[in-house]
Amino acid sequence: MVFSFFKKQDKKMPERPAARPRAPDPLPEAKAPVAPPEDQAKPLPEPLPDLEFTPGKPTKPQPAPAARKPEGKPVAPLAPLAADSDFSIDDFDSDDFTESSVMGIDVNHDEDPLQACVEQVVVLYANGQDGAARSLLETFVRSYHGREGRRFWLLLFDLLQATGERAAFEKLGADYAEACEMSPPTWLQESPAAKQATGAVGPRKIFLQGVLTVEGALPVSELAKLIEQKAQVTVDCTKLIGCDDEVAGQLADLLSRARKTRLSVVLSGTDVFIDRLNSRMVAGDIAHEPSWRLLLELLQRHGTQDAFEERAVDYAVTFELSPPSWEPRVAAVTPAVSAATARPADDAYYLSGELKGCRFDELVAVIEGVEQPIIDFSGVRRLDFVSAGQLVNRLAPYKAAGRDIVIRSPNHLVAELMAVVGLNKQARILVPKS
Repeated sequence: MVFSFFKKQDKKMPERPAARPRAPDPLPEAKAPVAPPEDQAKPLPEPLPDLEFTPGKPTKPQPAPAARKPEGKPVAPLAPLAADSDFSIDDFDSDDFTESSVMGIDVNHDEDPLQACVEQVVVLYANGQDGAARSLLETFVRSYHGREGRRFWLLLFDLLQATGERAAFEKLGADYAEACEMSPPTWLQESPAAKQATGAVGPRKIFLQGVLTVEGALPVSELAKLIEQKAQVTVDCTKLIGCDDEVAGQLADLLSRARKTRLSVVLSGTDVFIDRLNSRMVAGDIAHEPSWRLLLELLQRHGTQDAFEERAVDYAVTFELSPPSWEPRVAAVTPAVSAATARPADDAYYLSGELKGCRFDELVAVIEGVEQPIIDFSGVRRLDFVSAGQLVNRLAPYKAAGRDIVIRSPNHLVAELMAVVGLNKQARILVPKS
């Protein structure tokens, strides 16, 4: 055949062994992991579903646990909530938290909500927030009835009297008569302070004691106010030791003006102070001119003419001025008081106006100078919170010593504030009947 010449040599393909499945290598024997000593008693976890695991060494069948426990270390039993919590009441500093209060006054609203309302009103008024206090009172007189409600009515009457709102006062009187079926309080035509200035309540008393300086000359400021009001004043100098030049100048000017205008300003207990002041004034020493003037004014009032003229010459030589002349003493003019308004003079110490930031240092001499101390508040319009606390501190030692102190005729707003700060535990508070 033609194709035979071109036929390739037969080349046989090398035979390969037929593909046979290889026998699987024997698997290494699975060994159960050795558990740490603390986990020896822990059972093996249950297999998850739909997964196959190569079994290791056969283990003893374990009873099914009643409930699955999470992996990890054993969980300690739950402790009570208070012990397991990050915070407890003992972790807080008790000094950082206070009871519910109004400006530091503990108020227990659950026990006496009426008292809490009263305290809120009087503290607002003491702080000068008249509008807020009035708004609350107008709400409370509609909310409380009977005897409880009358307490708020009287507070509202006094607030309107203190702020001078007569039209509102009269309208409130009609509402009060209808609601309480009682006669309402009447508007005071003249304030107690004004009656006092005209002599209706007797002379006012000012106590000068210790060493008076500019920082502690509150009695001198009070004396200046009374002289400005042309009030009768008695100045007690029994415990006065001395004063600096600035206070001496103020006293000299006040007393001289009162004497020349014939105002009734009477000094008592001046002998010791005059002797002490006289010994300090040395002729030729120009350092104490105000004290020289005070000495001459005191000698004009209580010394002899010879003693006055001797020291007047020393004053003229020291300051190179003409010596002041002796003036004959003239009786002071005492305002006339009608029999209907006159009141017997007593030993009461009168306060008036708005008392703010007062320390009441002068009350020491007042209380120690009389057997039955009486502090009259009839002329006081407002007592602020700080002053009320200072008054408590001032009276507490005398109460502890067994002294009986009377606070007379505060208005209802001031009296309620006194009760709030605990002043009623240190003195007897006599409030006028409305």
